[in-house]
Amino acid sequence: MLPILKNDEIAPNIFEMVIEHPRLAGKAQAGHFVMVMSDAELSERIPLTVADFDRAAGTVTLVIMAVGTSTRKLVGLKAGKKLPAMIGPLGHASEVGELGTVVMVAGGVGTAPVYPIARVLREGGNRVISIQGARTKELLFWTEKLSAVSDEHIITTDDGSAGRKGLVTGPLREILEGRAREIGCVYMIGPAVMMKFCARTIAPFGVRGVASLNSVMIDGTGMCGGCRVTVGGETKFTCVDGPEFNALEIDWDILMARQKMYCEEEQCSLNHYLDTI
Repeated sequence: MLPILKNDEIAPNIFEMVIEHPRLAGKAQAGHFVMVMSDAELSERIPLTVADFDRAAGTVTLVIMAVGTSTRKLVGLKAGKKLPAMIGPLGHASEVGELGTVVMVAGGVGTAPVYPIARVLREGGNRVISIQGARTKELLFWTEKLSAVSDEHIITTDDGSAGRKGLVTGPLREILEGRAREIGCVYMIGPAVMMKFCARTIAPFGVRGVASLNSVMIDGTGMCGGCRVTVGGETKFTCVDGPEFNALEIDWDILMARQKMYCEEEQCSLNHYLDTI
């Protein structure tokens, strides 16, 4: 049982949860994820990327968007309560090094996993350009944190309520058109459709792209095969081979189709849960 030190709503239906877990905090790196359960006996395992960690304090930070039954149960655990189960770190850490100038594209809740990668890249001497997008101003969070680890920080909103009006692909294309030779890598984390079009945007420029995937996942250890994704014509498991892959080699249409496989069951579960609370 892990103490929950903080669980605050930082945007509509988006929560920042800080959990005391010294062993995990001591090993976590940017890009890792964890499997979390809101009930040790009955709930499903939820994969969540590590949004931050403090080795000295022994804490791990997760950012959770309450969408379905399991995430709603999870964010219902308030500060002072205990989290029944969290295992990790899982997956491969982000490959960071001397890349020169790096563009970090964060869409929606993707801001959370982008932050620690941007931080470690900047600490390593790289120049970091962050593009942070959301549908509207109210859904933006951690803007100051991301700006603090960026040399340039660009905000976009679909409705123009904050920053530039439009999608993240707009400034991404402009940066590549003017400075493609300077860009060592483009990281993209957010909704699959956003990452798909970011990959299409960078393709003509010959720039390396890395995407962190949020495939349907069951156990997180490579045993079930539920998180399989096609990369470069081969089947990969997001949990053990990823979660980061070459964005230009991912079959985005298959990924998005698999993400929708259980929509009916998920809605059924949510309806039942809402009827019982």
